[in-house]
Amino acid sequence: MKPVNNWDQVKAASDRQQLPKGGYVCRIMNGEIKTYNGTKGTFERLEISIDVAEGEFKDFYATDYRGQNQEDKKWRGVLRLYVPKDDGSDMDEWTKSKLKAATNAVEDSNQGYHWDWNEAGLKGKLVGCLIRNEEWEYNGRTGWNTKPFKLVPVSDIKNGKFEIPKDKPLNKKTSDSDDSEIVSANAGIDSYLEDLPF
Repeated sequence: MKPVNNWDQVKAASDRQQLPKGGYVCRIMNGEIKTYNGTKGTFERLEISIDVAEGEFKDFYATDYRGQNQEDKKWRGVLRLYVPKDDGSDMDEWTKSKLKAATNAVEDSNQGYHWDWNEAGLKGKLVGCLIRNEEWEYNGRTGWNTKPFKLVPVSDIKNGKFEIPKDKPLNKKTSDSDDSEIVSANAGIDSYLEDLPF
């Protein structure tokens, strides 16, 4: 075997650290609408990218992102919320309720802020976020990781007024479902964030 270039600078692969499930005070790093193609047509999601803003796991997702060696790095702290279609269906009312709970959590956490239907305006705001374990399957393999689940007021996190969400195992049947988690946001703070994807 011949020596490879820059061997001394190559990072050795290691297991990716998981953010423990629980409640965290987070900063919204980004808010954007993304369109997806599903089995029942196209749909939109509000994707809110977050990072932990204080405590032992401060900047967890930024550290994770910077530590990824592959070309297609991914920001893993994203809460994905369905965007209401305003079609009057029961499902749409549920979607509206989930979105309102999330925007209320941001309003309650940021004095003077009022949700104005501008997702980009979420950037930089503080919010509480509940993180849960979710089981995954890929190419016949399964495992567990943690993902953002729900936004709550910062005061609920600081006062311990929240329940850790139950784990979400895979459905025992295989399906091509459009179901997914909630969004996360990105708060770009000067030079600290210039190498991040926002």
